[in-house]
Amino acid sequence: VQLQASGGGLVQAGGSLRLSCTASGRTSSNYAVGWFRLAPGQEREFVATISRNGYTTYYADFVKGRFTISRDNSRNTVNLQMNSLKPEDTAVYYCAADNTVYTSAASTDQLQYDYWGQGTLVTVSS
Repeated sequence: VQLQASGGGLVQAGGSLRLSCTASGRTSSNYAVGWFRLAPGQEREFVATISRNGYTTYYADFVKGRFTISRDNSRNTVNLQMNSLKPEDTAVYYCAADNTVYTSAASTDQLQYDYWGQGTLVTVSS
């Protein structure tokens, strides 16, 4: 499966962005999908994940209440709605797909993910 992340850009603190991850080559319903981010000088970290059937979601503590992950399997798309953005949210955001057989499983461990998109840059100005 190929993943295409989009929707990044420059936004002021307190603003919103919506990232999208579109899958091709195989239907996205076969995968749990996670979002991770990589900020300058830091290690890549988990942001949010959603199970194949959309019933299970997990969020990193630092985005709870601000970010919402959702999926539309009919469009092979997983979205990450980001509200109340902060300068510390500045990073390259990557989506990744986990080829799990469990429809309600979602992992926060990036080592579980089999496929990765190219990333989209989010810059939040203060």
